[in-house]
Amino acid sequence: MNQNNERLTSSEISNIWTHYLRETMGLCVIKYMLITIQDPEIHKVFKTAYGLCEKHINKLKELFLQENFPVPKGFNEEDVNLDAPPLFTDLFCLNYIHAMTMHGSQSYSLAFTLSIRQDIRDFYYQCNLDTMDLYNQSIAVLIAKKLLDKPPYYSTPDKIHFIKNLDYVTDLIGSKRTMNAIECGNIYFNLEKSMVTKGCIIAFKQVCKDKAITRFLEKCINAANKHIGIFTTLLLKEDLHLPRSFDSEITNSNVAPFSEKLMLFHSGFLFAAAISYYGSAAIYSMRADIAIQCEKAIIDDLLVYSNFGKLIIKKHWMEQPPYADDRKILNN
Repeated sequence: MNQNNERLTSSEISNIWTHYLRETMGLCVIKYMLITIQDPEIHKVFKTAYGLCEKHINKLKELFLQENFPVPKGFNEEDVNLDAPPLFTDLFCLNYIHAMTMHGSQSYSLAFTLSIRQDIRDFYYQCNLDTMDLYNQSIAVLIAKKLLDKPPYYSTPDKIHFIKNLDYVTDLIGSKRTMNAIECGNIYFNLEKSMVTKGCIIAFKQVCKDKAITRFLEKCINAANKHIGIFTTLLLKEDLHLPRSFDSEITNSNVAPFSEKLMLFHSGFLFAAAISYYGSAAIYSMRADIAIQCEKAIIDDLLVYSNFGKLIIKKHWMEQPPYADDRKILNN
């Protein structure tokens, strides 16, 4: 029995179940990258990440056991090949872990606000602190090595201005106003994530042997290329710089360091995260053409994600999430 003598809510169950899958997946990736990384500063970041991941997994297991709840299978040593040669350069690994801290920070914050029980809130509170510490550590190394791609700078306004013309938000055709700082920031942020996502999936496709998964990964790359092209063009039209690509930070190895199950799951996770980020960008974009492009990107990614769902179920790799009791059956 848990210390609060309270049952977990559906939101709490959903979050700890989902995070167990993601944490065990992350531990496999980090464990492999730790072996291949040569740079001592980057290696130190991954040692920290490994320790935090292990700590989170142990706490999640403890929560499941407290509730007499089956511990999900997730991912384990069967899903990582530590003898595989390097598939990623050190630069890619550093940007990968930096991007994953951003994904984690958003996910943990949401889980915290959806939690009621004190021990669950305490867990996600600590996860947030852990992820912010790892973010600080990864960005410090990026800055020290002069590898951090900063978003474009904007001039400081001379005074407060108020919007007086509806064209500010409705200019679908003809000349358009310049992109404001909020729109630029969101586009740049999403492009950064898309570059890391694309690099990851290129690497997965390079080592994947399953034809059905390879075709799915190809769809992922095509969708990422399409969106990178659209949002790159928007920035270039404003004479604003772009984040770097990581396509060339993948080695020529064709030995898979991860199981096809892990690579498929990881790709689906990255596209699910992208849908969330594009949604935020659409909401905060006041230029209609930018909002529409974000909405189109969401639809594209939802189509890819639906293919992911079908494929992972077809492969019998999808663990069934906890579900409500069927009262109709119970009444019979």
